[in-house]
Amino acid sequence: EVQAAILRVKLPHLNEWIENRRKVAARYIDAFSELGIQLPLDPSYGTHAYHQFTIRVPDRDAFQKALQEAGVQTMVYYPVPLHLQQVHAMYGQGEGTFPHSEKAANEVISLPMFPELKPEVQDQVIAAVKSVIKEKVPA
Repeated sequence: EVQAAILRVKLPHLNEWIENRRKVAARYIDAFSELGIQLPLDPSYGTHAYHQFTIRVPDRDAFQKALQEAGVQTMVYYPVPLHLQQVHAMYGQGEGTFPHSEKAANEVISLPMFPELKPEVQDQVIAAVKSVIKEKVPA
């Protein structure tokens, strides 16, 4: 009941929060579109809420470390593909069974994303990502 009461108070703000996330995502997409990294897709059949803003980069761990050094917090939400998680071991789907899933798990990283993300913090994230990408892939 407590959880329901809290969510009932939050629910009227949901559309505004989603719209704010979409604005942050639009800034990120605009800023990163020429960097050659894989960005989230906004499907034509619906509206992306951008709960997370997850990109794919080669050498994700070095990318994450460089962003951390630049003061940008990131997160890897799904570091282990489902078929390699202990809970699914009984199915016997070992490493190499789903190479695309394994590759994605090694490349995905989520950038800061929340409805109240201030423009100056967005600018810091954008500048840091651009700097790290340009260091890794010189023109």
